Amino acid sequence: MSGVRISSISASSPATGTDIEVGDELVSVNGREPTDIIEYQQLIDGNVVALVLQREGRALRHKVTINKEVGQPLGLSIDSAVFDRIRTCDNHCTFCFIYQLPKGMRRSLYVKDDDFRLSFLYGNYTTLTRFTEFDLERVIDEKLSPLYVSIHSTNPELRAEMLRNPRGATSLRWLRELLKAGIEVHAQVVVCPGVNDGAELERTLQDVVTLYPELVTIALVPVGVSDFTLEETMRSHTPEEARSVIEMADKFQHLTAELFGRVSVYASDEFYLVAGRQPQPAGSFESLDQAENGIGLVAAFLESFDGHAEMDKLGTGFFQSVDGAPALGYRAPRADASDERGVGGDVALLTGEYAAPILRQLLDQNDFADIGVLTVENRYFGGNIKVAGLMTGADLQRVLVDVPAATTCLLPDVCLSEGRFLDGLGVEDLPRPVNIVRTTGQDLRSVLEGVRSKKLVHS
Repeated sequence: MSGVRISSISASSPATGTDIEVGDELVSVNGREPTDIIEYQQLIDGNVVALVLQREGRALRHKVTINKEVGQPLGLSIDSAVFDRIRTCDNHCTFCFIYQLPKGMRRSLYVKDDDFRLSFLYGNYTTLTRFTEFDLERVIDEKLSPLYVSIHSTNPELRAEMLRNPRGATSLRWLRELLKAGIEVHAQVVVCPGVNDGAELERTLQDVVTLYPELVTIALVPVGVSDFTLEETMRSHTPEEARSVIEMADKFQHLTAELFGRVSVYASDEFYLVAGRQPQPAGSFESLDQAENGIGLVAAFLESFDGHAEMDKLGTGFFQSVDGAPALGYRAPRADASDERGVGGDVALLTGEYAAPILRQLLDQNDFADIGVLTVENRYFGGNIKVAGLMTGADLQRVLVDVPAATTCLLPDVCLSEGRFLDGLGVEDLPRPVNIVRTTGQDLRSVLEGVRSKKLVHS
């Protein structure tokens, strides 16, 4: 175990009033040393829980026995999801975004994981190249479902080449075993133009239909290319290439609907935006399990704005899963949402290049034409990085300098993790105050309607 510690104790819980303090190191539970939060949760499920703890400043470990109802929460929060070591990724994918990061960011952002436990807990994608027979037995025995798997290509040679790992040619055998055991799996294909698109993408989708028909969803997502990539084969999709991917997805949507009675193949919203087309509307998706991958994200937001749906855990799907994330809750808290009572005067929304025209159209159609939209160009990463979730403090600083002091600026919390941007800056480092708004359509509408009400009162 790597020094996993108690991060909080819930009031009026079975752990309250015992000899447990925040900061205590967890040594064992019921005589066993759990390796992750999944095993820990199983061990504390009974009516008697025996903990061995180590406290800083104490020479000896101490034991605490807690009696409670079966299934009752113990009341302890743990500061990590994995207690031994995160199973790091030994692939060297040509398209990996972590290799495209500039220097000087937080160290934890450079950690690549390929851990099935984080796939279950957070929705991280695993290539299964480090998956073992022991892992398979555990997933099946403990019903760790759903899992999220990166396919990229079913051509063994091409997959090994893209992953730069010879095990990439054979690791999808574990996918077949998982599906056979009834484990729910969502898959993704990062489509790289000139590499695994065109005929190779069609081959992959044909294999998905014939070899892995139980897959719940298959997301086709575009490769993210920053200015820092060193891969000569990696480039952004052209509008025509994006349209070709959409057409391929449409073809297999009809095929899976005909064969299986459900649609499983989707192109991400980003492909539609690159192609100059409107993303698929609500009702096109049988599942929003891959919303963080951009599958139905726009539709979910628009539905939420209209009061028909609520997406509560949308994020970038990148960086937020391990960096600072607590063991329970599965997401690092982003930042406290600002009190909308402080919003007044001229109001402007801060967002990325992809979302800006969508928000502008949404505001105009809903009698919010007086609300401004400030587009934040991502110069920190450059390339085709245009999503709101990857806005950085440096880029926001540049934009906010020219905004009139009387303007209230609304910032979506999706670009924050524990109050920090990806470049390590905090909200306090911005040149002027901003109001943080939870990244759902419903929350945005609530804030804007509050602004409208105050204007009516003052008029």
